[in-house]
Amino acid sequence: MDAGPANQLANYGNVDANSFTQELRLNGKAERLTWAAGVFFLHIDNLSKNGLKAPANGLVPGNPIDIASTARLKTDSYSAFGQVDYDFTDKFRMIVGARVIREKKDYDFIQQLFVSPDPRVIQPAQTVPGFPLTIGPTYPGGVPTPYADKNSETLWAGKVQFEYRPAEGTLLYAGINRGVKAGSYNAQLNGGLATPDSAIRYGAETLWSYEGGFKISLLDNKVRLNGAVYYYDYKNNQSFLFTGVAGLVINADARTYGAELSLQANPIPGLDMALTFSQFNARVKDVPLRVGGPIRRDLKPTYAPETQASGIIRYGWDMFGGEMAANANISYSSSFFYNLRNFDADKFGGFANVDLGLGWTSPDKRYEVGVRVDNATNKLIGLQGYNLSGLCGCNEVSYRLPRTFSVRTRVAF
Repeated sequence: MDAGPANQLANYGNVDANSFTQELRLNGKAERLTWAAGVFFLHIDNLSKNGLKAPANGLVPGNPIDIASTARLKTDSYSAFGQVDYDFTDKFRMIVGARVIREKKDYDFIQQLFVSPDPRVIQPAQTVPGFPLTIGPTYPGGVPTPYADKNSETLWAGKVQFEYRPAEGTLLYAGINRGVKAGSYNAQLNGGLATPDSAIRYGAETLWSYEGGFKISLLDNKVRLNGAVYYYDYKNNQSFLFTGVAGLVINADARTYGAELSLQANPIPGLDMALTFSQFNARVKDVPLRVGGPIRRDLKPTYAPETQASGIIRYGWDMFGGEMAANANISYSSSFFYNLRNFDADKFGGFANVDLGLGWTSPDKRYEVGVRVDNATNKLIGLQGYNLSGLCGCNEVSYRLPRTFSVRTRVAF
């Protein structure tokens, strides 16, 4: 589990899920009106098992043993939706849409200990008296028992958007959207920090989104410029808080505002260029540093750098009867946290990454050959991390590959 040389713990998980969806849709069009309406049904039966395996001859007392969390969630979701696009003039359009959702959930959850002498097998048939042993997640009267709950809720989403086309190749738009995400249940992993029963179920999330922007095409579509500004207001944002050796979804209000700009250009035959830039500010409000803990802070969301930019340039020319092409991709990201608690130890630094390539393609597109250099400047770029300080006093972190050279060939049959 900690990627170290000692035989400590192994993390395991599996899911057995069945799902069924069905949508019926009806749409039509009049002189200035386009409309669509329908109904939707979703059924999911999900059985998941995850846990920690302490193998024989390992470091954990009582080995060999499995610490298992088993959860079964059945979901039935019904919804009806409709949208109307109305053109007041050839240049001005209004879009109005709405969706009503009825969601039902049935949840069963248990935490158990299994004696597991085989490190390759999860939860074998038990022959040891007293096992499997229930250890949670609830403790009425101090006795560990399974958790069971049923929940139903009615939700709604909608949008109003206005679009204006003052000239050919130009679009201005502004709109308000209300989005929802139904509540659900946690299946926390035992072995970490104690979690109260009240943290198992979390509520629905609501987003009010306000956005405006433009899309412009110039010079016979050789240049395309897009921009947008937005403000997101979340109520009961479903935030992932990783504490101990596992994570939980919690509800916390949040807000985000920012802007995006992108430019694509094909100034001459064979030359393609693109530039993108985004800047945003986000906060998740009143987050506990651990579930049920006394300290709360306004924090930045995880994996959310405030500044991002990228540039792509590609040039292709005729050679050997086919096309030779050279390309360069450059991307920049400011620093970001991989844990919602925003500790300094849970932060990846900013980086600029450069990828280079050169390749040839045959006229019939059947044959390709190329060479690439990824991460040409050999930067240390963080991808994902887990704070396991409560378990092993360490953080488990993965990185992108260092500078990598590759040769690629392809034949299409």
